Amino acid sequence: MAHIPLSLRMSAVQSPIIPVIGELIRANPGTVSLGQGVSWYGPPESARIRISHFFDQPNHHKYGPVHGIAPLLELIEHKLATENGIPLSGRKVVVTAGANMGFLNSLFAITDPGDEVILPLPYYFNQEMAIRMLNCKPVLVPTDEDFRLQPEAIRSAITERTRAVVTISPNNPSGAVYAESDLRKVNALCKKAGIYHISDEAYENFIYGDARHFSPGSIADSSQHTVSLFSLSKAYGFASWRIGYMVIPEAMYPAVLKAQDTNLICPALVSQHAAMGALEAGSDYCREKLKTTAKVRQMMMEGLNSVSQFCHIPPADGAFYILLKVQTEIDSLSLAERLIREHGVAVIPGVAFGLEQGCYLRIAYGALDEEKATEGLNRLLAGLSALI
Repeated sequence: MAHIPLSLRMSAVQSPIIPVIGELIRANPGTVSLGQGVSWYGPPESARIRISHFFDQPNHHKYGPVHGIAPLLELIEHKLATENGIPLSGRKVVVTAGANMGFLNSLFAITDPGDEVILPLPYYFNQEMAIRMLNCKPVLVPTDEDFRLQPEAIRSAITERTRAVVTISPNNPSGAVYAESDLRKVNALCKKAGIYHISDEAYENFIYGDARHFSPGSIADSSQHTVSLFSLSKAYGFASWRIGYMVIPEAMYPAVLKAQDTNLICPALVSQHAAMGALEAGSDYCREKLKTTAKVRQMMMEGLNSVSQFCHIPPADGAFYILLKVQTEIDSLSLAERLIREHGVAVIPGVAFGLEQGCYLRIAYGALDEEKATEGLNRLLAGLSALI
């Protein structure tokens, strides 16, 4: 039988790195993973209570509204007003199957093939992949050595084909928390250029020290060009439940509903009911758990100082990532593979985040308690010292 062609478009999309590293971990039993970014804890008890009688209602087994159920939307809208300062006049809220779906919905709504979307480096790989899947072009703009935004570089990258600028703060993969002043500058650039500012805020609750989270959607007159993406996956230990939400200009709403209805029909109702319980527990739930994560972060930052002679260690004041720049001629994927095979510790290579020049490694510490994090860090330090 003759070969049946596959999509040329998809062949240009990078393979997801997490399954690649996962396979290496499985092939090397006993590896400590500093790879995938998940929280160490699960959902609050209030989420379990919310779904304890879910099966008692026959309507719970039918399709729900495309944009999400009303009681959950009310809780989200209250949270947006009280915690993010985002007014909903001129905006719509859509519940999604995680923030990744919100990003893809946004691209469906605002782009056509050949359009450009600006991604500050390092980018989140699933977003770069989504842009290519829609036959659009990711335009990569450098940040500084500590992964802070450079608004003038973003301004210079805007062309007549640009449809959006994406910011992720707190940042995956770098842990950087973007300054409010820089986010305001980017938002103003987008307004002036008549393009969208897509603000990914999935890690909004993971902030350390004196850093502060800022939502660009709270800026006056931002409602018509700002898209805000949120997720319950990290803050509420909700990764497998696949619930996030997007705040969008009203003009985008019909197109977003078309995309969501085609791909999802509606977010899973059981997950939405669980999410109601999570939001009823509120951000205090995450803040309590954050005490443990903050201790692990501090231990990681202090331990990494021992390799500072050949690694640049940025501040990493948010999320649960540290992005090292290693002074070596070894490429990041090869170094990551050797760390797994020879030293039993897994990290994510920087090449997955668009960092082609230099050797970068992402360390994820959110899934670990202090004991396991200490073991992983010790293996990493020993491996870097032996290999570099």
